[in-house]
Amino acid sequence: MASDEITGISCPVPQVSNEKITLGHGSGGLLTHELITKIFLKEFDNDYLNMSHDGAVFISGTQKLAFTTDTFVVNPLFFPGGNIGDLAVNGTVNDLAMCGAVPMFLSAGFIIEEGFSQEDLKKIVHSMKAAAVNCGVSIITGDTKVVEKGKGDKLFINTSGIGLVQDGIDISPKRIAPGDKIILSGSIADHGIAVLAARENLNFRTEVHSDTAAVHDIINKLLQVCKDVHVLRDPTRGGVAGTLNELARSGQVSIFIDEVRVKVKEEVNSACEILGFDPLYVANEGKFICILPGSEAEEALKVIRSFKYGNDAEIIGDVRAENPGRVILHTRLGTKRVLEMLSGDQLPRIC
Repeated sequence: MASDEITGISCPVPQVSNEKITLGHGSGGLLTHELITKIFLKEFDNDYLNMSHDGAVFISGTQKLAFTTDTFVVNPLFFPGGNIGDLAVNGTVNDLAMCGAVPMFLSAGFIIEEGFSQEDLKKIVHSMKAAAVNCGVSIITGDTKVVEKGKGDKLFINTSGIGLVQDGIDISPKRIAPGDKIILSGSIADHGIAVLAARENLNFRTEVHSDTAAVHDIINKLLQVCKDVHVLRDPTRGGVAGTLNELARSGQVSIFIDEVRVKVKEEVNSACEILGFDPLYVANEGKFICILPGSEAEEALKVIRSFKYGNDAEIIGDVRAENPGRVILHTRLGTKRVLEMLSGDQLPRIC
């Protein structure tokens, strides 16, 4: 497809007011990108932040470290497959892994609304402990704040983490290059649909469970075998389509993916069809995208598939030079479709 044909089938992005923050600004889509670029990056401008990574990688003494932070506002707090507690630990561990780091230590900050159940808080904290033990990390510091009833929404959690990056590992969105292959570690949209079903009390014939899980062990093994991995990213807010758009823009390349190779569980796909959602834009919490030279793709795929949380991995596409900044989907019907970055959010409060 020629460049002018690609441009011709693009849809214009709706104009929105820039005076007030909307839920769409937290979607991981176009509004989030604009918010970060025009406000945060403009004021906090520095080399670490400008890498547009899942965390900052820096040198301290003789060690190369990664640092990340994330805030979790998921609604509801408990959902099939997990809760806000293990989600917070797994999410932060995964962000460190996406930097190529071995996770070491976490912090945990809690904003609790007056009247929140202590029993529920105990369950959430217990799940955080279990997740941390499973990941081999320790929660070594934290903070607790309580706000008046009606001034919060039960519970928000912020987690930060630090990890060690081994010598020779250089993971960065800036390294994406034409000829690279794109691996997706498993089926998509499980988390977003599980949370929505719990939020709206939707009863599907088969219950959908969140895919929240830590994938650091897969990444550790992968980087031992394939040291020239260019990019790692977990497709959370904005889903696979939103994440690939960020990477295409950051690297000024185009990304082509094959819809047939993107796995969606039957029950998840059915739910998306009923609700009018595109699974490519639905959040995930236990999956990752790996981009690396084509010569290493098959070996990387073999490593990822050897783990429980990677046995459905597939090579879903490749990176090209033409039409920079674009993500193109080869559909099941044999046509091509431009995957734009959403301006708003299909599912707010998902993580």
